[in-house]
Amino acid sequence: MAMFRPALTIARYTLLEALRSRLPWLFVLAACAGAGLAGFLQQLALTESGAVQAALLAAALRLAGVFLLATFIITSMAREAADRGLELLLALPMPRAAYLLGKLLGYAALAAVPAMLFGLLMALFAAPAHSALWALSLLGELWIVAAFSLLCAASLQQALPALAATGGFYVLARMLGSLQLLAHGPQAGDSLVQRATAGAIDVLALLLPRLDAFARTEWLLYGTGDWQALAGVAAQTAIYVGLLASCALCDFYRRNI
Repeated sequence: MAMFRPALTIARYTLLEALRSRLPWLFVLAACAGAGLAGFLQQLALTESGAVQAALLAAALRLAGVFLLATFIITSMAREAADRGLELLLALPMPRAAYLLGKLLGYAALAAVPAMLFGLLMALFAAPAHSALWALSLLGELWIVAAFSLLCAASLQQALPALAATGGFYVLARMLGSLQLLAHGPQAGDSLVQRATAGAIDVLALLLPRLDAFARTEWLLYGTGDWQALAGVAAQTAIYVGLLASCALCDFYRRNI
């Protein structure tokens, strides 16, 4: 309780900072821009224009949510470190774990805003049950990105390297399934270099979350998702958020601030 109370206070001020920076309005603007772009591209589709619109809108919203959330987390923590706000907070009688836990709770609550907003928007183009499944899966994806952004911001302490690392992590985790198919497909060669590349991709697949299994567009278009798939997403989210938060905590405790 002694650690949880200051963590809740930090989470509340994290949410207030997001409100003051107009981040929720950016999520709304992203939703409107994505809907307008999808409507425009729908006119260019010759067949299945509704499916094309839903697929493009889902992809655009997912990328916008990840980009805006990661950018806010990294720039917020970098600004706090530059303004010596972190040193003032740690001078208070509370453990360092309370600070990181509070930040993580605040960012987790903030991630629910785009997940809910985008899920409601996608309900206009797909069945409500499928949109709810997609939105919950998107929430898990945003939580993993938030935890990795927190780790990068706390470890690298500079905005640009942290943003680059987070972007690389997200793209690689999203492409792992396709990379494995290419590495082990019939078109793959049998040379030593190609086998080593395939082995390296398999190792990465064991270490990184399979974000290609999150917020899948076919769940919206064809209703292929189910609660069993969501359970797998929830398990990955719990494991990787816990691991990333533990890594951030270890790095935070070993630093002299």
